[in-house]
Amino acid sequence: MAPRKKTEDKEKPAPKATGDEAADMILNYLRRENRPYSAIDISANLHNAVTKAAAAKILKDLHERNEIEGRAAGKQIVYHAIQNPEDSITLEALAALEAKTTDLRTRTAVLQSTAKTLRATLATLNSTLSTADLVAGVTAMETEKAEIQGRLESLRAGKAKKVTKRERDEVESAWEKWGKMARKRQKLSKEVWEYVDACLDDAGQDREQKAEVRESLGLDE
Repeated sequence: MAPRKKTEDKEKPAPKATGDEAADMILNYLRRENRPYSAIDISANLHNAVTKAAAAKILKDLHERNEIEGRAAGKQIVYHAIQNPEDSITLEALAALEAKTTDLRTRTAVLQSTAKTLRATLATLNSTLSTADLVAGVTAMETEKAEIQGRLESLRAGKAKKVTKRERDEVESAWEKWGKMARKRQKLSKEVWEYVDACLDDAGQDREQKAEVRESLGLDE
């Protein structure tokens, strides 16, 4: 016959807090929660670590020693931590916070409006002449310039044929084309930045913040 399984031991109840430990537990609880509780509520909220009777006696002792406040609420007494007057906010501080909040809301609205304008301006610039196109054009011009300089050196050394009028006209035409595009880009960038700079002044942005905005727009690329 198989042996019977041993009956599991019943879970032992948690030990009850007594003395100073119980008093500290209750006082810390009232300070942490910062709201009134009765002895019954505190004992239950502490999961009966302090009995109801012990909680009632400790609360009464703490009240008599002016460590907590107590007041009658119907047939029971509720207790709460003593409020520190220094923790309460003054009317002046409240008014200052309200003013700061209003100022921040105003600045936020200005920045949002500026951001919207910048996005629209950037979209216009991109549709006119994108940064990528301009960079590609500059690269092409630099390559062409290097080739022309190489041919010029060869001509001076008498080692290459002369540049034909057609080739010269093509180079001058390309130079004029990209020069116009570069000047147009520069003019647009200047106008955009003047507008953006004024908006940032209205928003109270400093020089460093302006530099970050200018860099993010890629106006110097």
